[in-house]
Amino acid sequence: MKEKETNRERFVRIAEARTQKIIDMIELLGNCSNQYNYEYTQKDVEKMFSAIESALKSSKARFTTESTSKDTRFKF
Repeated sequence: MKEKETNRERFVRIAEARTQKIIDMIELLGNCSNQYNYEYTQKDVEKMFSAIESALKSSKARFTTESTSKDTRFKF
């Protein structure tokens, strides 16, 4: 019979998988930098990374304080 997973074990398992997914998606986003295949402006790049940095800051704050941030979707 399998022992019940502790909260710590569950956190490690889930956090590792989700962190890796985020890293993979950031690397995939980097593929959009190929100007042969895509057309974008510096303003587009700044807006993209500003949204990512804002979401990262909000998520990080949840680990230290109670946050009431709303789910927002990125759009140009």
